[in-house]
Amino acid sequence: MRKVVVYELLSVDGVAESPDSFILDWDEVMDANLADVIATQDAVILGRRSYDEWAAYWPASEIEPFAAFINAVPKHVATSRPLDLGWNASEAIEGDPVAFVRDLKATDGGDIGVHASISLARALIAGGVVDELRLVVAPAVAGPGDRLLDGLEPLRLETLESVTTPSGALLLAYRIRAE
Repeated sequence: MRKVVVYELLSVDGVAESPDSFILDWDEVMDANLADVIATQDAVILGRRSYDEWAAYWPASEIEPFAAFINAVPKHVATSRPLDLGWNASEAIEGDPVAFVRDLKATDGGDIGVHASISLARALIAGGVVDELRLVVAPAVAGPGDRLLDGLEPLRLETLESVTTPSGALLLAYRIRAE
């Protein structure tokens, strides 16, 4: 069975919204971590807002390794509105995203990534289909903003990895433990 891996950029106080406002330094260890995360992924789940923002940005971006990855990988988009499929390898999810991801996990393939898409990531975690959290925690307090884990029931996590980068960010990997 495939794994679903949520990759999020957070502030110390858990804010995931607008990471450009609190991640001010990006270093080679963070690049290597991102490369490791996406190397095992052959599908991505996105929320509609993230899809719209990213479809306008990533096709022309030269920020590697992510640009080549996100432009080529199949992107499944949770949306209730018609989707402009102008971005390569994109399709709308029909029906319930949790059921879609549960079915996708049962197919052959690599890991399934969830990038950005805060409310969708939260819904997938609540729906019990997420296996791992890969978090980049910036050494900053963002204050107001949407937090990744707000409103979730308690979760038991197993630490897989914890690294401090040269710029002071924490790279955290957790497995969500089934209870």
